[in-house]
Amino acid sequence: MTKPKPNDTDVAPSAQPTRRRAPSMSPEERRAMIVHVTLPLVAEYGAAVKTSQIAAAAGIGEATIFRAFKDKDELLEACIAEALRPDNVVEAIRAIPLEISLHERLHEAASAMEAHMDRMGRVLGAVAASGFRSGPRNRGDASAQPRERGEASGQPRERGSRVAGIAATRAALAELFAPEQPALRLPADQLAGVLLDLLFARSHRPDADSEPICLASLIRLFLHGAFDHTKLPAEFRGGA
Repeated sequence: MTKPKPNDTDVAPSAQPTRRRAPSMSPEERRAMIVHVTLPLVAEYGAAVKTSQIAAAAGIGEATIFRAFKDKDELLEACIAEALRPDNVVEAIRAIPLEISLHERLHEAASAMEAHMDRMGRVLGAVAASGFRSGPRNRGDASAQPRERGEASGQPRERGSRVAGIAATRAALAELFAPEQPALRLPADQLAGVLLDLLFARSHRPDADSEPICLASLIRLFLHGAFDHTKLPAEFRGGA
């Protein structure tokens, strides 16, 4: 008696590698991922960046972009909002250890601020240069409602967000002065404001062709003043 031939269902399947699907994301996580990938492309190409470039950089299909955002303009708006957010720089400043010297603390904070302002400037500059105008009304949406105004100040909500962001950054900088508080000439919050002014002025110099003062020298000037203390003029010796 002959043994029946096994049919296909009786044959043990060959060992083949199983493909693992990427972990699913919530809509918010997917939007954040797309914005994160798009930001450097916007800094390089402005509003002319193509959704095909974004999809390739993110490793997704273009359709996924339009499931997360209504259109490319909405994605660009999200990128502008992300570039203006101070969250990352505030977290970086608050992570600076107070055990290192004040000069090192402020230098690390200034470096984080410089990186934030550089990214913000590159993104906003590229978007403006490519002709994109932020806001639904500027995109020709006649049905768009006017932007909400702050109840007290009457300023656009976006400006209120920037003011709040600067205040949060200033507060984080002020915390870096805590160990030296008894020896400070001014309250820590005021010193943090002065340092912010210096950093903003350094990044918006009218003579952009000249070489800016390096951050280390700027921090030394901020902490110790214009004079070499070993060569102080007589009128400044022992003065307050």
